[in-house]
Amino acid sequence: MSTQVRCAELSELAGESLEATASTTQSWLLVEVPDTWSRDVSDGNGLPDTALRAVRAWLERTPSSRLLFIRRPGRGREEPTLAFVVHAAPSRRRVHRFELAQLDDLDLDESGADETGSQLVLVCGHGTRDACCALRGTAVYGALASSLAPEQVWLSSHQGGHRFAANVLVLPSAVQLGRVSAAEATTVVARALAGRIELDHFRGRPTYPPEVQAADIAVRRAFCLDGLDDLHFVEADGGTVRFRDARGREHVAIAEQRSGPFVPASCGAEPEPQVAFSARVV
Repeated sequence: MSTQVRCAELSELAGESLEATASTTQSWLLVEVPDTWSRDVSDGNGLPDTALRAVRAWLERTPSSRLLFIRRPGRGREEPTLAFVVHAAPSRRRVHRFELAQLDDLDLDESGADETGSQLVLVCGHGTRDACCALRGTAVYGALASSLAPEQVWLSSHQGGHRFAANVLVLPSAVQLGRVSAAEATTVVARALAGRIELDHFRGRPTYPPEVQAADIAVRRAFCLDGLDDLHFVEADGGTVRFRDARGREHVAIAEQRSGPFVPASCGAEPEPQVAFSARVV
């Protein structure tokens, strides 16, 4: 009997880079849905009608936004349902927490929500979407659940990039990590929560487009800058991207799109050439 080689293994075997693969998003809506998720929840599929209308209205009025379902195995049904609105752009990083008696009560009026200084750790474990996320993500979540506060770590629906599982998103700092194993998850995530980026697992900052993600990583590697605030984006002109470091020094990188390896984007998909981005410091 043949054993299926899954998409994450094929990506690793092909030497596909993690760099500049984070999905581009500025704001997230996280809604706790404890039941099994459908394959695609991006438009709120699976929510009751009242909550669905609130979610779709929020997505329409919030540029560069994304909906994720979240859940925490073992959380009691008697506990209130939670939702979070996260804005991660550098000028407006904040997390709003909503506590609901039931999903039908979802009202995304941020002016009336609690603003919390908490950081959130989301581990993609969307098994109905991809087997790699279920297998690798669930293991990483299990490793983190015993070391982080109960409301801090969650399983999430599809974050983008099944083949980079296990995927971990830290908010509101907007640090996207990939190929995190259960054995190293506690250390890698603790560093991210402390404002340090493990560059070997760094997919990019979702608040940047891919070209800027690639340039950001190139500069960080060239000058050993792993602190979240060690580097600040200034501007991008075509593929030329400028940053300023904490000392006020300017750094420039040239980013370009290229052809990546021929691998499946997810389990069960046919192999296809993947888009990749790289950058060089000048």
